[in-house]
Amino acid sequence: MVQSALGRGLAVILAAGFLAVSGMPDALARGPNAPSSFAELAERLTPAVVNISSSQRVNGGGDLDTLQRKFSRQPVSLGSGFIIDPSGIVVTNNHVIDDADDITVTLNDGREYQATVKGRDRETDLAVLQLDAAGVRFPSVKFGNDDNARVGDWVVAIGNPFGLGGSVTVGIVSARNRDINSGQYDDFIQTDAAINRGNSGGPLFDMNGNVIGVNTAIYSPDGGSVGVGFAVPSDLSQTVVNQLLEFGETRRGWLGVSIDDMTQEVASSLNLRKPQGAVVTLVRPNSPASNAGVEADDVILSFNGRAVSSVRDLTRAVADTPIGQSVPMVVLRQGQRVTLTVRVDRRETQMLSSRLNAPIPSNAAFGSGLTLQEPTEEIRRTFGLPSSVEGVVVTAVDPDSPAAIVLQPGDVILEIGWERTTRPEAAVKHLDKLRNNNRGPVQIYVQRGDELFYESLRP
Repeated sequence: MVQSALGRGLAVILAAGFLAVSGMPDALARGPNAPSSFAELAERLTPAVVNISSSQRVNGGGDLDTLQRKFSRQPVSLGSGFIIDPSGIVVTNNHVIDDADDITVTLNDGREYQATVKGRDRETDLAVLQLDAAGVRFPSVKFGNDDNARVGDWVVAIGNPFGLGGSVTVGIVSARNRDINSGQYDDFIQTDAAINRGNSGGPLFDMNGNVIGVNTAIYSPDGGSVGVGFAVPSDLSQTVVNQLLEFGETRRGWLGVSIDDMTQEVASSLNLRKPQGAVVTLVRPNSPASNAGVEADDVILSFNGRAVSSVRDLTRAVADTPIGQSVPMVVLRQGQRVTLTVRVDRRETQMLSSRLNAPIPSNAAFGSGLTLQEPTEEIRRTFGLPSSVEGVVVTAVDPDSPAAIVLQPGDVILEIGWERTTRPEAAVKHLDKLRNNNRGPVQIYVQRGDELFYESLRP
């Protein structure tokens, strides 16, 4: 479950074993423009929507008493998915199949197949599976263009709520571009089509039968549907899916800056009619931004021809840029617009490597997907940190770890679980202890450039 800043006492809940679909509000059903029936659409699309169950092997001891348990299976989660290619390529949420040893996919007609993971992305919570069925041709659906989906348009959700496969619900697009604090690529479609437990990874269709979103989370006080569901938009989903199919991993662009949203106060001081752009607070040495001449306090207005209205716009634009490509970036500097050329690096490479000129010293600590070091002079210089910085510095992040969702190299962890953190080894031991005690996500206090914030980290 992911806690969000959406409201007090409410939660954004991931949908694998946690999401589903159910009825339509009476007021909506009585609307003057309501279709007379969704039956034809449902009949055409349901065969391509699948139920997914995953399990882990439970390892016992080697004696006779535990031999039977050694080969048993422990259920992990139930969820949904959809076939995008007749060869048996399935899209679902990563949390549906995360940590699974065995994945079973059930079609609407009752056929069951084992599946293997072709690729996964924790940051957008997407995964791609291949059905183990050589020579079999499957019904499939296609991604549509979510840019064409307007607030108020009808949508149809099909999935596996509470293990009840082939369930159909309808609603409208309630909002676009929602940020629910689940990661830096948040750009969700909000819908009031009922989503409940078990519908994670299922498709959200437009009235032409195109997939415009992947149902992922709900906003709920008690875990049930209250008509506020969230889907990863199809444009983002398709980009991630294509990379997972081609490379088995994501390959996102990296710029090498810390940024803040523009405030009304700063916009007024720059004679901007409204807040727009992303304000650069820190430029990392030897980064694409540094090599392009980006400076602190620059306001990035556009990147590769895409307007930047907020931090999320820039994050998405950079991530979508092919690695190694040189692109134009327009910045506002001291009242003047300046066009810079940036050669984009790969984010995942930066997450794995701290790019230090010297070998990692012996006092570095490794755990929970993080490489942690003390803020020595060399570390401060490498990441552009102030001399007064305290805490432990994140110098590398495993991109396949949950930590990659919330942390990046150069971040400074000040507290873990409300306890002050000053030594890397102690920080790793603290995280290991919390993980072994099954405490779930832990609150951490982080410094990133001039920004201080709390985050939830799953050790």
